[in-house]
Amino acid sequence: MLIDVPPGHVGAVVTFLEMTERPKARPMPDGAGLQIVRWAAAEPARYRALFERVGARWLWYSRLAMDDATLAASIGEVHAVVDRRRIEVGMLELDFRQEGECLIRFLGLVPELAGRGLGKWLFAQALALAWRPGVRRVSVNTCSLDHPAALPSYIAAGFRPYRRAFESFADPRIAGILPAGAASQIPILGS
Repeated sequence: MLIDVPPGHVGAVVTFLEMTERPKARPMPDGAGLQIVRWAAAEPARYRALFERVGARWLWYSRLAMDDATLAASIGEVHAVVDRRRIEVGMLELDFRQEGECLIRFLGLVPELAGRGLGKWLFAQALALAWRPGVRRVSVNTCSLDHPAALPSYIAAGFRPYRRAFESFADPRIAGILPAGAASQIPILGS
């Protein structure tokens, strides 16, 4: 069955995944000098800047559309990925608000680092941070707009898909939330 996407909107299939057992220990992939640095506090402007640098290519926009108070109330535990020069080149956001669970909210690197195998390193870091004492379930959601390697990587790491949904939302490029050139692989329709 085809479901029409309204003019000016984008459609995506969202896959919900979970892991209910800590994975077996594996050697940490090489991070090529990258490090994870936990933010003591997530200042909204700084958060939005990194969020957009990492996610604009995949139409991440939700946090960009929030006012400061809503954003501050929504942000979980933020870890920036920094390179040898201490420049932030990626992000990881974990949400531990549900007792015994960790939701990987956002995970990604800037587009300039794509194709270097560094996503495996970041993902291994995410799992190491997510599986802290008391956590019985780690979950993540990905969609058909994300990097093509995201879903297969989650499954290969031991996540089990348990739900799928279709999502449609107003194209954030038309609304000016993201630049018109963001996510060039996804055509803008109905502007």
